[in-house]
Amino acid sequence: MNSYRKIIHIDMDAFYASVEQLDQPHLKGKAIAVGGSEVRGVVSAASYEARKFGVKSAMSGVQAKKLCKELIFVKPRFERYTEISKKIRKIFFEYTDLVEPLSLDEAYLDVTQNKKGNPSATWIAQEIRHRVFQETGLTCSAGISYNKFLAKIGSDVNKPNGFKTITPEEANDFLEALEIRKFYGIGKVTTEKMYQLGIFTGKDLKAKTQEYLEEHFGKSGTYYYQLVRGIHLSEVKPNRESKSVGAERTFDTNIASEVFLEQKLESIAKELSKRLEKKKLSGKTITLKIKYSDFKLQTRSKTLPYFVNDSQLMLETAKELLYQEKLENSVRLVGISMNNLNNQEKKLVAVQLKFDF
Repeated sequence: MNSYRKIIHIDMDAFYASVEQLDQPHLKGKAIAVGGSEVRGVVSAASYEARKFGVKSAMSGVQAKKLCKELIFVKPRFERYTEISKKIRKIFFEYTDLVEPLSLDEAYLDVTQNKKGNPSATWIAQEIRHRVFQETGLTCSAGISYNKFLAKIGSDVNKPNGFKTITPEEANDFLEALEIRKFYGIGKVTTEKMYQLGIFTGKDLKAKTQEYLEEHFGKSGTYYYQLVRGIHLSEVKPNRESKSVGAERTFDTNIASEVFLEQKLESIAKELSKRLEKKKLSGKTITLKIKYSDFKLQTRSKTLPYFVNDSQLMLETAKELLYQEKLENSVRLVGISMNNLNNQEKKLVAVQLKFDF
């Protein structure tokens, strides 16, 4: 008899927007967008009332307003979101120490062996959802399964304020019926390519040989071959390492001159340096991000022979990248990020643990 891990993925429902509706009762039931404005900026999060009109995160404020005339823009309050996120994580740790936060509003929990001694991962997920609501006034959704991939997909099935358990016995039928665009880890570009190859569902994907998938998708082909068969051995990692740290600014008015951008880069470099120092990190690869007024995104990178987190060194490199080639248009956003960090260690081979599901 096979034995499996018990993984829960908790995802808060429209977290930023829900916090604003909680703290400001007059916003309840209304279409709101956190971040951006109808003139500038980008939507960070949208309430479910706004999503019905097609408003979603990463959308420009201008486009969001066109889709929903009644949309209310609210300034983000990250200190408040962080405060509530800490309360939620405190609840998680009452059940297990194996908690892997993905962001302020979602996390994986491995409850195979848990502090409550309860054999039912579904029961634990339900109790956590109840406690989160009782202690914060916010709802969340949960996915429960034997690996992170299935748990992640499960949390999205009955959103908002729902849950889905996918047992080992149910996984095969569930994955075969699942639309390719809903496979976590298969992005928009890959989805389009799969459509062109006649792959629309998990069943279609499963019909392809590993050799065929490797031929069309390279190394990722092996990953897709295993994924559709419910094979995903990644463990819940409590000390999830940062792979990149960045800072950016969206301007009130577009900037068409490199000279004026230099001034903005100076404050961004200082902010990035603070973030790196707080995390006790440094890196070698500095990337300059430029978003033009037509929303075209451009990145320019340089890898240094040594680790840095000094603002002045990062600024000098960012300026070098800025003048690497002429601006194509006026600029609405600029940012600096640090990759190739000094926290990267050799990855251990994941091994499937053996416990009753």
